Amino acid sequence: MIEYDPEALTRRYPGKFAPDEKVFDAIRRGDHLYVGTGCGEPQHLLKALAAFVDDNPKAFFDAEVFQVWTLGVAPYAEEKFLSNFRHNSFFIGDNTRQAVNEGLADYTPVFLSEVPDLFRRGLVPIDVALIQASPPDRNGYMSLGVSVDITKAAVEVADRVICQVNPRMPRVFGDSFIHVEDATFLVHFEEPLLEYTATVPGELARKIGGYVARIVEDGDTIQVGYGSIPNAILAGLAEKKHLGVHTELLSDGIVDLTRSGAVDNSMKAVDKGKTVATFCMGTAPTYEFIGDNPSIEFRPIDRTNNPLVIAANSRMTAINGALAVDLTGQSTAESIGPMFYSGIGGQADFMRGAVLSPGGKSILVLPSTTADGETSRIVPSIPEGAGVTLTRGDIHYVVTEYGIAYLHGKNIRQRAMELIAIAHPRFRQWLIDEAKGSNLIYSDQIFVSGKEGEYPEELEKPRTTRAGLEILLRPVRMSDEPLIKDFFYSLSDQSNYRRFIMLRQRLSHEVLQKFVAIDYTREMAILATVREEEMEKVVGMGQYVVTGDTHTAEVALAVRDDHQKQGIGTELLQQLERAARRQGLLGFTAVVLGENRPVMKMLERSGYDVHKSSSEGVVHLTANFR
Repeated sequence: MIEYDPEALTRRYPGKFAPDEKVFDAIRRGDHLYVGTGCGEPQHLLKALAAFVDDNPKAFFDAEVFQVWTLGVAPYAEEKFLSNFRHNSFFIGDNTRQAVNEGLADYTPVFLSEVPDLFRRGLVPIDVALIQASPPDRNGYMSLGVSVDITKAAVEVADRVICQVNPRMPRVFGDSFIHVEDATFLVHFEEPLLEYTATVPGELARKIGGYVARIVEDGDTIQVGYGSIPNAILAGLAEKKHLGVHTELLSDGIVDLTRSGAVDNSMKAVDKGKTVATFCMGTAPTYEFIGDNPSIEFRPIDRTNNPLVIAANSRMTAINGALAVDLTGQSTAESIGPMFYSGIGGQADFMRGAVLSPGGKSILVLPSTTADGETSRIVPSIPEGAGVTLTRGDIHYVVTEYGIAYLHGKNIRQRAMELIAIAHPRFRQWLIDEAKGSNLIYSDQIFVSGKEGEYPEELEKPRTTRAGLEILLRPVRMSDEPLIKDFFYSLSDQSNYRRFIMLRQRLSHEVLQKFVAIDYTREMAILATVREEEMEKVVGMGQYVVTGDTHTAEVALAVRDDHQKQGIGTELLQQLERAARRQGLLGFTAVVLGENRPVMKMLERSGYDVHKSSSEGVVHLTANFR
């Protein structure tokens, strides 16, 4: 840490210090002001500026104030200063949202990566930059600390730079430094940095984080965007290894992953060994962690958010939030209908960069409903007036607390069914009806509502078969029709005949949907799936249907020919038994071709009390649970 002596600095640079009145006299009418971002906001300077204007209401008029995200004081958005300031936000914060939507302030939608170029070309002129920095080192260099982003460019182009020197600002490595000589005025003032604490219901975050952890792989380079959900789900990645970080926002969650060892940047293709970010919003322990830490570098936003730089990181995984996503796969993260809520930010840059990255993935995370539970965040179409932040081609995965929808390469019908399957159960029937009305899905699509149609997530189990094959056992979803179709058409005639005791030449949509839209209280279908690249492939399927009042169920199994004799059937049968016992069933029945010795042996080996009778080449089995 740098030892800071304000008096010594004043003696060394006497012309840099002046009373507030002289400092703010540097602002002229019609000037364009820039204010540091988020937690890097120079609070003291803004409070002193407000007091100066209060005392000198005619000191200047119509100064335009640019800022990315306002977390602290925002006097320039107050009605009493309307003649003095006009706020123009690149990203709307809580403190300025009302002013923007009432027409008292402006919002400029722009990719944040493009803002430095707007400054340099004078398309967005900056006359005065009000910033905050660490004390200078022995060579006179101050660090912009938690706000490098567009602040570095603003300092470079501004005619006048007013810098609050704050010993609490961490000295961060990378391209974060400005020299004392680049500042017109220095103002001593020590105060705690603004802190940003993202809160979210623990169980909701845990569920979403668990699903995201299935997608993120060891060695991936990650970016995590704004919002409580993206930050909170990072806890679900704690067991990962060798993660890298190339991000816009560095948060408490990323620092926690670094402390735990999950992040070491050892497999990054760009800036190997370094966590790269452009600004930080977190708490005091995070600010302490990044200070004088050579493993962390902050770079200007036109580098961190450049899609080509992002794409140069192999296996780049971008994780971002949204306000809503529609059934075709486009989302908004910036507005609620015509109400401006936040901004474009860097989400599109990172999601598109990740898509271009070798092995990259784009993940959109959001709770299935608004906080009050009254509105679905999965909607039939983006509301009128809302901005489309991500197009239908930008998103690979959508994750809610109800599961994962994989959209990449899927047609509109498949996308709609995938998204309805992870919507809140309360809204699924509405979404089905709306999708039918818009011809997004089959007009005769079956939907099982209520408790009977609730997906039994607890039956999802990763397993390793006796042959060492890693599979996921999971109940069938109503969106699985394409997977089931591919599975059945992959079966040989012999496997097809053994499954149906007849050779089925065709499984139409009308038949197929009855395999996937089921009443889980009366029947069950368990899939055995493997991953091939990003796609899920069904290699086996087991089903049972409850029969009459006997408390038993008729069971059937099928395994792809190229995956037989690897223990998949045994795993399916065991999982079906777990499901059946949960329903209070006492055993299975089966109708099996006499030649189908493998199934009969499987039932006998499974420890059931098996009874069988034969008739015309068909064996009727009763297998009671012990």
